[in-house]
Amino acid sequence: MTMDCCPDVSPAVALFRSLADPARLAIVLRLSQGEARVVDLTHHLGLAQSTVSKHLACLRDCRLIDSRAEGRQSYYRLVRPELIDLLRSAETLLAETGNAVALCRNYGTADPAEEKAS
Repeated sequence: MTMDCCPDVSPAVALFRSLADPARLAIVLRLSQGEARVVDLTHHLGLAQSTVSKHLACLRDCRLIDSRAEGRQSYYRLVRPELIDLLRSAETLLAETGNAVALCRNYGTADPAEEKAS
């Protein structure tokens, strides 16, 4: 399917995919509170160091985070404060729609039939 009439949405798709993973989103939310080391993130998320490092690499490739070295430690931080504005807007949208996206047959986590039964 071609969308010749529409602007290229590939960058936006890539951005939302980078945030679609629960671990990456949790990392972004944690970094919104300030810098963190990999060890801090592994404790916070309960994930393996290698997993956290992969997610950090993804977010860095998207230029959403960066790091600074201090001795043998690396401290990660958000480099795009607009990202927090985007997440706040998403929270507002979810609150206003009654979290209807959670019931989406394609992307939601809840089964609409189960929701109606309760």
